Amino acid sequence: MSTASGAPAVSRIPEAVHRRRWAILVVLMFSLLIVVLDNSILNVAVKTIASPSPTGIGATQSELEWAINSYTLVFAGLLFTAGLLGDRLGRKKILLFGITLFGIGSALAALSDSPGQLITWRALMGFGAAFVMPATLAVLMNVFERDEQPKAIGIWAGSVGLGIAIGPITGGLLLEHFWWGSIFLVNVPVVIIALVAMVLLVPDSKDPRPGRLDPLGVVLSIIGLVLLVYGIIRGGELADFTDVTVLLPVIGGLAVLVVFVLHEKRSASPAIDISYFRKPAFSAAVASIALVFFALMGVTFFSAFYMQSVRGWSALQSGLLILPLAVAQMVFAPRARIVVARFGARAVCTAGMLAVALGLAAFALFDADTPVWVMCVVFFVQGTGMAHVMPPVTVAVMQALPREKAGSGSAVNNTFRQVGGALGIAVLGSVLSTVYRGDIEDHLGALPSGARDAAGESVEATLAIAEKLGPRGAPLVTAAHDAFMSAMHVTALGSAAVALVGTVVVALWLPGREPAAPRSVREEERPAPAGAGR
Repeated sequence: MSTASGAPAVSRIPEAVHRRRWAILVVLMFSLLIVVLDNSILNVAVKTIASPSPTGIGATQSELEWAINSYTLVFAGLLFTAGLLGDRLGRKKILLFGITLFGIGSALAALSDSPGQLITWRALMGFGAAFVMPATLAVLMNVFERDEQPKAIGIWAGSVGLGIAIGPITGGLLLEHFWWGSIFLVNVPVVIIALVAMVLLVPDSKDPRPGRLDPLGVVLSIIGLVLLVYGIIRGGELADFTDVTVLLPVIGGLAVLVVFVLHEKRSASPAIDISYFRKPAFSAAVASIALVFFALMGVTFFSAFYMQSVRGWSALQSGLLILPLAVAQMVFAPRARIVVARFGARAVCTAGMLAVALGLAAFALFDADTPVWVMCVVFFVQGTGMAHVMPPVTVAVMQALPREKAGSGSAVNNTFRQVGGALGIAVLGSVLSTVYRGDIEDHLGALPSGARDAAGESVEATLAIAEKLGPRGAPLVTAAHDAFMSAMHVTALGSAAVALVGTVVVALWLPGREPAAPRSVREEERPAPAGAGR
């Protein structure tokens, strides 16, 4: 390896680390897998958890949303701080701490006997996951040279597809043979294997010149993100974003984040260099991440009810239907860099976002008898679209920051993803709930007032009331299915519209095709940072 002048290029990666970089990537994927797998398992288990004891714990629609969103709230609120701590204290230490905490939370969640306990332990799992997600990407950026990073990030993103595939199928198998808590208990052996592999293989790394700690910036980021995400979740729970309990935390969170930005701009040692957001490619990349997850998370939430409540499929059957989406991600994400090299990030991501929008819009055409093969095609299109969006925009975010700030870059990337996902579940979930309630109300008039209010909460609640009525409940079942399909169609079109906004963002501001720099020029960097091979 040499520079353009013929002198040897200085690699920033110690040789011992460079030789085992692909084995390290496998360990990082394994660590990421348990975080993704847990969420995808929960999506197929919502119907079971909503069932009365002993099958489930009788969680209401609101409690189900909080079982998902308590994780998201803590996760999103701490991601940025976790990334900063990884850069300062060492990414391997943070990774080990996060996975250990995640495993403890999983074991406790499995033993929950009430929705309140499940929500609490899910929050603990989110606390641990917040330290896992940014650390995996930060370690990746510090064990691969710049020219190999797009390939490694593509494989890393493909592991998300693996988690999406394994999660629902594993969840379905567990729910058919064991109690609902097994979907969390399965994380424990995976955590143990990941811990052993990390101790043996993963090197530690950190910013050799972290500067002074910015405690005010850290506190402001946590408060601002937690308030914002809480307000978003509360709005989805109430299906009303004008309520004072929604507006106060949202406005307060935004105000605190504005103060955070102003503080960072004036700080001599900022937690994050705000000037990076002035780069159109960087801002477009993080915005597209938020928009694509806004659209997809809302659809993921209601698709479980469509497949299980309307179509009557089991959790395992519902999980198997997600396979085309997962396979598409696993196949295309690692190869996205090849298409980007030929056509440029702008063209590839625009086409990818259009494919996502097309897949989401297709839900508006689904009915109670849509053939399975049509659904498989739609999921495959969605997965293909995501596979051509996530790796390029992640590369754009991570390579915009110095390698020493990889934890901060990963935290920004994942924070926008989580906030977008929480907003998607809240906003699209409230749209689904509002339209459903409006359509089903006319069919609940014969029920007692208390039962009428409960039956109108969700399709699952309506079907539970109809089941208690026996043969007299048959018309109510039909009405519930029709109302849900109508609500799903409206929500799907809303999701597609958000994906189209993302299409415009990447089409306008992501960079086009650039001529490839000579390999020697790309590899000429500063000496390896202290601690990179520990």
